[in-house]
Order: sequence, then C-alpha cells, then structure tokens
Amino acid sequence: MLGDTSLSDGTGGGRRGRRALILVENLSVPFDRRVWQECTTLRDAGWEVHVICPQGSKRDTEPEAVIDGVAVHRYPLRAATGGPAGYLREYGSALWHTARLVRRVGPVHVVHACNPPDLLFLPARWLTRRGARFVFDQHDLVPELYLSRFDRGEDLLYRGVRALERLTYRAADIVLATNESYRDVAVRRGGKRPEDVFVVRSAPATDRFRPVPPEPELKRGKPHLLCYLGVMGPQDGVDYALRALAKLRDELGRTDWHAVFVGGGDAFDAMAELSRRLGLDGQVEFTGRVPDADLVRHLSTADVCLSPDPRNPLNDVSTMNKVLEYMAMGRPIVSFDLKEARVSAGDAAVYAPANDESAFAGLIARLMDDPEKRAQMGKTGQERITGRLSWENSQASLLAAYDAACRGRTPAPARGPARARKRPRR
Repeated sequence: MLGDTSLSDGTGGGRRGRRALILVENLSVPFDRRVWQECTTLRDAGWEVHVICPQGSKRDTEPEAVIDGVAVHRYPLRAATGGPAGYLREYGSALWHTARLVRRVGPVHVVHACNPPDLLFLPARWLTRRGARFVFDQHDLVPELYLSRFDRGEDLLYRGVRALERLTYRAADIVLATNESYRDVAVRRGGKRPEDVFVVRSAPATDRFRPVPPEPELKRGKPHLLCYLGVMGPQDGVDYALRALAKLRDELGRTDWHAVFVGGGDAFDAMAELSRRLGLDGQVEFTGRVPDADLVRHLSTADVCLSPDPRNPLNDVSTMNKVLEYMAMGRPIVSFDLKEARVSAGDAAVYAPANDESAFAGLIARLMDDPEKRAQMGKTGQERITGRLSWENSQASLLAAYDAACRGRTPAPARGPARARKRPRR
C-alpha cells in the first residue's frame, strides 16, 4: 500500500483527505487502462478520486458509479464521423457535459486532464480559479495526430490545434509525458521547466496479460498464428499489415499461417474490405473487440505479433500500448523502425525499414522459421516489462508529480461526497 506516504505541502498535511478529479474524453473509464491505473494508484495513496468521462457503448454504460472506491461520472457522447467537422461536434458536446459535471463534483486539490483533445483546460478553469492545481496528462501529441490522421498539411485547423496545445501547456502546473520524446516536446515546444514534466509511462496490466496454454485450433489448421491487437484508426497501420501479409503470400509463397486482427476502431470496416480486396479472406480473421479471456487466448497462441504502425510525425515518437502488451505476453514482435518502438521493445522486436511492407513480410517469414529466436525475444520482452517498464516505476513518477503539484499549496475547500454514491462494484 502506498497510502501512508506523506506529501509535504506546506500545510503539514499528507495525501489523505485530498481530492483529485481526472477528466477524460477519448475513452470510458475503467476501459481506459492507463487512466484506471492512475486512479487506483492515487486511491491507494489516500486520494479521493473522481473521474469524468464519456459512457461506453457496450461497457461502462452507467451514468454514475463508484468502482473499487473511485467515483466515475459519465456522460453520453457520439463519436465523431465525417472528418474535422465531426470532431468539432463531438468535442463541443464533451466540453458542455464535462463543465456540467465539474461543477457537480465541486472543489478539488488537483484537476488532471487527459488529452486528446487539448481542450479540457477550459472546463478545468472553474476549478483552478478555486485553488486547484492543473496536471496535464499528454497521451497524444495532437498536432502530430492531426497531420498523421488527416494528411491535410499545416492548414488553418493544424494551426488551431497548435494554439490549443500552447494554451494547455500554459495552463498546466505539471505535465505528465508518456515517454522521453513527449517530455522533450513539453520542454522545447511547450516551454515547460524540466522539473515540471514527469515521465509516467503506460504499462500493461500484468494481472490482465498472463499467458495461458496455447490453443492450436485458433490457428485454423495452419502451423503459425500471426496476431495484431489494438485500435484500428487511419494512423495505426492495419493497412500496412494487410499488404505485408499479401506480399508474404504472393512474393514469398508462404501460406502456412493464419492471422487474427483483434480490436475495433473507425477504420475497422475499411480494413475488413481491404482484406477482401487483397484476397485474404481465407487467412485473415477480424474479431472486433473481444473479452479479455479471448484476447489472452489468441496472444498465448500467437507465434508472431504485428506492430505495423507506419512512420509518421505521431507514431515515431509515441509509445504503442500493443507493443508493451505483446511483450508482457512473451510474444516476438515485427515492427517498423520507429524511435520509441526501439526504446520500448529493444531486442524483443525485429525492425523493418520504415513503411517497407516487403521487408516487414520478410521478417515475419524469418521469425516463423526460427522458433528459438522467437522464444528468446519473448523472454526478453517479459524481462523488460517486469523491470524498467513496469507500472510500479510509473506509480512512483505519478505520485512525485502530484507531490510537486501540491507542494506549498493551501488545500482546496472540502466538499461532501459526490452524488454517485453506490456500493463499490467488484
């Protein structure tokens, strides 16, 4: 337990009795694993933790709940469709609901906003004007995300998201960066003092990602199973993976594999259609989002895991959750040669030249033919996860960031328990 660790704030108080509010727009909670890990870490350190986030479509659907001691306040939200205009509608609705729920939660000591989008500093202002400190948890570099997703160049909207990023940095007392590349952006582009930027790496939930005995029937009669896990958006490279698999079959003559793509996203239907156009229907399976047990079954059976994120302004400096999850499961990885992919995976992956689909296919074939190398890479990945990339290391950095945010501050006025008081759900 971390709850007895004291926090020096100039008032003689500790962490116990402090209130934190975490704002999320991109995913529901606790489905957002990083945010949920942050919530439970703060809870165990004695914080009263509240979260405002959207409702999920199939899970996290209750408007309000207290889950394992964390109060979650959710609002209805329709995901964007139709390009930038759709995002403007989505974000406008999210901001209105977030502002409404911020006032319901009331004064807190720390308001902690997770991007995207870089707009949550706006509803947070009601709290910062009442003494709360603002922690900016930068999950994505939104300007780079815009360039990578929409391929529109540095147009007016790009300049707009750059301006919003600057305003968010300016509002932040403390920045949480997911890796050293993001930390460098916060210091260099955001003008933050190095001592005010803390690297809090995302890490797989090891209680969720535990290997189970492989199930050969998942290979659909083939010797090898290839697996992709993750979101399927325009920037995630599923199209690169599918074209690489077509080259594996057509250029290298390899048909001794079955591939499964686990996950969903706004490019899911387009990727399923691309698979059909490439003639991969018989060898490629799209499961959509599946329960954790099915996810673990597929990863435990996989011989090679795919991380096909192409090099672009966002991916090169971002830490991919799927890479960490493959490593936790002891699976060897084929990746394109990205800066932060190498930082995370090291020798647990092999790296094709950026965006070279033929080379990617060749590395898949090489690993399929070398079970000893696959085993060694899997062992290396697990050792890296249990060592320097564990959530325990990130916990220490998160709590240090909160200590820095609150140091020398008079506590915000306390308020009674939030309206969403129910029995904890286990």
